[in-house]
Amino acid sequence: MAPSLLGVLAFLLLPMVIVLVLSLFDWELLSAPEFVGLDNYRRLAADGEAWHSLGVTAGYVLLCIPLQTVLALALAMLLNQRIRGVRFYRSLFVIPWMATPIVLGLIWNWIFDPRDGALNTALALVGITGPDWLSDADWALPAVALVSVWQHTGYNMLFFLAGLQGIPKELHDAAATDGATSAQRFWRVTLPLLNPTMFFVTVTNLIGAFQVFDTVYAMTDGGPSRSTEVLNFRIFQTAFKEFDFGYAATLSALLFAVIFLVTLAQVRFFGKRTTYDLS
Repeated sequence: MAPSLLGVLAFLLLPMVIVLVLSLFDWELLSAPEFVGLDNYRRLAADGEAWHSLGVTAGYVLLCIPLQTVLALALAMLLNQRIRGVRFYRSLFVIPWMATPIVLGLIWNWIFDPRDGALNTALALVGITGPDWLSDADWALPAVALVSVWQHTGYNMLFFLAGLQGIPKELHDAAATDGATSAQRFWRVTLPLLNPTMFFVTVTNLIGAFQVFDTVYAMTDGGPSRSTEVLNFRIFQTAFKEFDFGYAATLSALLFAVIFLVTLAQVRFFGKRTTYDLS
């Protein structure tokens, strides 16, 4: 375990400690760090822009995770059937996850273009005038969230597919013999036994969603009117444009605390509802 443990210490735990220590300093990169104690945290408490960014991040998470999870589960159930070309479809849906967010952002910028984009052109064919997706404060965040859902749904489908294939067929046969309908078998057999997979998917997806940066950077640069300025983007702005690394570390500590609390809540929620032994 030593090589893996060394990697965790060097690339995970040590950077976390450095960020927490740095949050106690005022540092502009070119000057020597100046210890300020909890001043950065007092500044954070009164920083409306930081809390706005946290609210935008929460909105992004709420837009992404439920839709992404439901679609991934639906796709997995569909592709768990014996249909022609099922292996091709499984591979096809995973392809978006393999592309980098920056490249996807550039492609979707063209798709969302209000005049020549593919989406508004398609809407015009059925008599609908599409909005200026990425320049409208009401539509920009949903548009970015949609791209994330499109990119990650196929990847999450693979985990649900593995979970579905791990459920013994005998359980469904027994339920059907007892007169359970398809819907009853899904809610009473399939979904409860998918709890380990659901736990893993929701935890990893929530952590990833709270840390979103690349897609926002490529598509909207935090605009319009800061409507897509997620907390990770705010951290980037503070560190590399305002050169306030101490306060950027404080914002990072806030993001870590939020992710930790949300993950802890998920662990407690799924803890008593998850069965790993199907024997």
